[in-house]
Amino acid sequence: MAKVATIKPGYYGEGSVEIGDAALPGEGRIRRSALSKDKLITQPMEGIDTMADIIDYAARTHGNRNALGWRDVVRIVEEEKEVKKTVDGKEVTEKKKWKYFELSDYKYINYVQVQEAISEIGRALLSLGIERGAVFNIYAQTSPNWQLMSNGCGIISTTTATAYDTLGEEGLTHSLNEPECVGVFTNAELLPTLLRVLAKTPTVNVVVYDGEPKEAVLNDLRAIREGIQVLHIDKLREIGRALPADSITTRRPKQDDIALIMYTSGSTGNPKGVVITHANLVASVGSVKTLLGHHLLPDDSFLAYLPLAHVLEFIVETCLMFIGLPLGYGRVKTLTDASVRNCKGDLSAFKPTIMVGVPAVWETIRKGILTKVHSGGTIKKGMFNGAMSAKKSNLPVLAQLADSVVLSNVRAATGGRLRLALSGGAAISRETQEFLSTALVTILQGYGMTESCGMCAILPPELMQYGSVGLPVPSIEIKLLDVPDAGYSATGEVQQGEVCIRGPSVTQGYYKRPDLNEDESIFTKDGWLRTGDIGQWNKDGTISLIDRLKNLIKLASGEYIALERLESIYKACNLISNLCVHASQEAQQPMAIIFPHESHLRSFLSQKGIDSSRSLEELCGDPAVAEIVKKEAIAVGKKNGFKPAELLQAVVLTHEEWTPENGLVTAAQKIQRAKIAKTFRPQIDAVYKV
Repeated sequence: MAKVATIKPGYYGEGSVEIGDAALPGEGRIRRSALSKDKLITQPMEGIDTMADIIDYAARTHGNRNALGWRDVVRIVEEEKEVKKTVDGKEVTEKKKWKYFELSDYKYINYVQVQEAISEIGRALLSLGIERGAVFNIYAQTSPNWQLMSNGCGIISTTTATAYDTLGEEGLTHSLNEPECVGVFTNAELLPTLLRVLAKTPTVNVVVYDGEPKEAVLNDLRAIREGIQVLHIDKLREIGRALPADSITTRRPKQDDIALIMYTSGSTGNPKGVVITHANLVASVGSVKTLLGHHLLPDDSFLAYLPLAHVLEFIVETCLMFIGLPLGYGRVKTLTDASVRNCKGDLSAFKPTIMVGVPAVWETIRKGILTKVHSGGTIKKGMFNGAMSAKKSNLPVLAQLADSVVLSNVRAATGGRLRLALSGGAAISRETQEFLSTALVTILQGYGMTESCGMCAILPPELMQYGSVGLPVPSIEIKLLDVPDAGYSATGEVQQGEVCIRGPSVTQGYYKRPDLNEDESIFTKDGWLRTGDIGQWNKDGTISLIDRLKNLIKLASGEYIALERLESIYKACNLISNLCVHASQEAQQPMAIIFPHESHLRSFLSQKGIDSSRSLEELCGDPAVAEIVKKEAIAVGKKNGFKPAELLQAVVLTHEEWTPENGLVTAAQKIQRAKIAKTFRPQIDAVYKV
């Protein structure tokens, strides 16, 4: 297999090494990747100093290779289904319309065409009076046009500010007003939201869009204020095409120019704008190339579907464009065959070899595989379980047979070529990582944050293990600080403490937030960023994340529990789709608010002889069902070695899905802890009898 051919035993040496003088009291020694122990990586190669250099290099080196691929919407298929609901205590059946996409095959532009398109956009923006250092917002779905617009801005030293396409009016207004954006790029379907905020964003004078909006919406946008320009991206490129290619040469960016103001998804208050320079980005690309370059093969391809407003997706796409791989764009809603009509889903159509996901995506894939297995009857279920056991035990002949006969069908659902997969954005449960690594593809973990361009640690395939987020990346150095209250010592026998990072990938601060930039609990005077995560060094030089400082809750017993860690493990329970673990300081144990996995819950209840035909709302309101879910969750906790104080006292079930639209999760699918606590306050109070 190609995967085996890329393994380089011993490539990472000791993993990470201690450097510099002895540590100060209360902190551990600084550690770096053994690959960059003498000097942190600042660029992928000589002469690559900015994003513009990356685009030029890709065109020069990869030329006619497929670069960016997409699928057109052929038509939208509507299907009517009956759903049961409880209204005034009575069960009623309602008809609901569901929309599905029918999509074309993938279409591509090559690396030379990418460079040409970016140049056209840059020239056009220049002719519209967009100045050096001005800020242009991208409020759009992940797509080739997102990349083209962002780099079109970058090539003329205009900064891109990001806005998640799921942002509501308040968040969008903030991300347009704080950086005083001169323009915005968006999609046709998002123009109505933009229309509602444009009157409150006085600096925006250019609106670029793709897709096919209604003419009335365009007229309304133009009527907001005099002189506003509203253009389709094709028209923008047409304007640029007619202008001299060398008209932008004097506007090329420099290393220290701001490439991005990347807004965090805002789990508390308004989103913060992280200032990311061209130097930060090229250091991160160099870091990934040094750490993982030998694992990226010429025939690899990457499926792009996470929000480009999230640093994880942005930096991975940038790295792979530098390497010269084809990027195929998809949508979360069209990934699988079941979610489209009269065509294949994005995974089957594109057949990626590399995929990146956040834990919520991997949980969905795992539970989707199990749903399919369970619906196939006892024999199919038995074959699958037998195959998984053989593979885990690594019995040579049986494992090979299991792979080719049973598990190959599982892999076919993702296109059959997946070779490398990375989970980032939050902690993935060991259960899910182990399940998918056995059934589908090795799932590696990474750890980073917007403030470090997604860089901090990545687990390479050579060191595959569970529970570790990997080695320090070669553009970052790490040290740990004591957390005496919770019993973590950076100089103990097992070194544990708050993770602090420094290096060329790390931001210099937040946009227009001197209150945060001068706060030594975030940025120290000697250049360290305090992450708030609790880490532990392992014997092989890798690091594990064991807690989150602000989510450490001290219970009435005096014991600390780590809410995020509990959530990542409880989420592996098949009956749970999403959950928020909550505890007050007066509590002896935590409780959880849970949105159940409907099909698994119904199947489980049927097996127990309990009526599962009721509406989800009714099931969630049944105390007996809540007790069943609690017992199953506790079983997962006990299997993972939870202490009594970490086991759930009670659970509250809710039938309403958690989405960015209802504010219960962020655009990056992180739970909004404060909003959930407020929404379910009466139920929480009833559990703790406040």
